Order: sequence, then structure tokens, then C-alpha cells
Amino acid sequence: MDTMTLCNTCKRMIERGRTGGLAKKLDIFYAAGKLTDEQYAELTEMLTEKTSA
Repeated sequence: MDTMTLCNTCKRMIERGRTGGLAKKLDIFYAAGKLTDEQYAELTEMLTEKTSA
């Protein structure tokens, strides 16, 4: 799975409210080099907005 596909999948999960445990998964994907700095920042921001709303 390339980084763009993974990023798009995570975006869809956040949009659908399937956020349980996703923050930890994003950290793992980022640490493993599966997400770029920009993708990680965008996804964590989306997740923060979704979970705080």
C-alpha cells in the first residue's frame, strides 16, 4: 500500500467517525515511514477536529 492510498483510507475512516484507536495507528504508520510529514500532520489535525467536535 502506498502512502497516498493509506492516507486516503485514514481520511475516509475519520470522516465516517471510525476513530477508535486511530491516533495510535497513525503514530505507528508515521514511525514506520508509511506516512509523510505532511500526511501525518493533516490526518492528526482532522482526527483532533473530529474527536473534539
